[in-house]
Amino acid sequence: MVGGLVTSSERQARLIRHTLTLTTLMAALGGEAAAHAPSQPQVEPSTEAVQAARPYAMFGPTASDAWTRLAQAPEAAAVLERAQLGLGRPPGAIPVIHTEGTLPGRGIREISSRAREDFPITLSLALAYRLTGDRAYAERAQIYLLAWAGTYRWSFNPIDETAFDTLIMATDLIDDTLSAEARTRIDGFWHRLSSGYLAEMDGTPINAITNWQSHRIKLATLSAFRTGDPVLIDRARAAYRRHVTANILADGSVHDFHERDAIHYVTYNLDPLMTAALAAHRHGEDWFSWRNASGAGAREAVTWLLPYAAGERSHQEFVNSRIKFDADRARVGQPGYEGTWDRAGAVNTLQLASLLDPRFCEPATALQEATQRAPALWIDWSRRISPSTEGC
Repeated sequence: MVGGLVTSSERQARLIRHTLTLTTLMAALGGEAAAHAPSQPQVEPSTEAVQAARPYAMFGPTASDAWTRLAQAPEAAAVLERAQLGLGRPPGAIPVIHTEGTLPGRGIREISSRAREDFPITLSLALAYRLTGDRAYAERAQIYLLAWAGTYRWSFNPIDETAFDTLIMATDLIDDTLSAEARTRIDGFWHRLSSGYLAEMDGTPINAITNWQSHRIKLATLSAFRTGDPVLIDRARAAYRRHVTANILADGSVHDFHERDAIHYVTYNLDPLMTAALAAHRHGEDWFSWRNASGAGAREAVTWLLPYAAGERSHQEFVNSRIKFDADRARVGQPGYEGTWDRAGAVNTLQLASLLDPRFCEPATALQEATQRAPALWIDWSRRISPSTEGC
């Protein structure tokens, strides 16, 4: 219950409870009624009805023709090529991923980077299934998902684990092909992810008012909606609001900008926060418009960013960063850690904002055209599969 209104997650939970109660009652009466009732043909629920009842994180039941039309998109060839690679390549799941705080060339960073190659391949397999209807792609994606669900152990380091959002989206896309056993194992994996990160945020985790918390919120929110657990969804909503309160200042700037002296960390803070807001939006909730006591929220933070994204203002990155590791990365020549901020880094940010508020459509399109940088494919295709409801 939010502000006296019943949320979509609460409505879903009540519907499920009502359905289970009715089913139990009918089963109890069935034996007695069967002896007296005339024979009637059994009517199975439609596939659409079954799909509509299933929880999802980002991609719910969508008309198949909307996906098949995308098979003609220029980007589809690359998706199908990567999916073909996945059909003949074994999963590379490992027990733990660790790249945060490491420099290129270090052992665990390289091992983790290789393992993470599974993530875009799994998403490509799931997208290829949606594009073509070929279940071979979905079955292979399921193998990848089960490999990670059976191997990986959550460390609850959000920088190391942020890319798992890709696998959550892949789960959505092949949901209708999952066996009951596979769905239980995979969604159990996501439930542990959500409950673990929410427990972290209920305590005092490190970097609790920085981009780390945005990544925690993204992972907790997507996995909560994926499992459909109303308690987890309510806790994720509360965590989002706490972070907006702590992280976004009255002028719309974010804590990360003042700590890191870098626009790079503004977008790195906002992108996961808005991904969580987009998942909520898909379930009928408007998190993007929520503002803290100073009158600022994610929308105001994107507005603060606009002059930099438009090229009206520039910024020399990391000059006064308080974090020593930023200087270490600049010293070894890691791109983006010195010099003028490249505004192409805001393409995903503005495109996400435009999915949440059409007022950002024009600057998002202008930035993409000026930089010739395309947004992440899942962001672009999110709009194209449901143009009547998604932003621009």
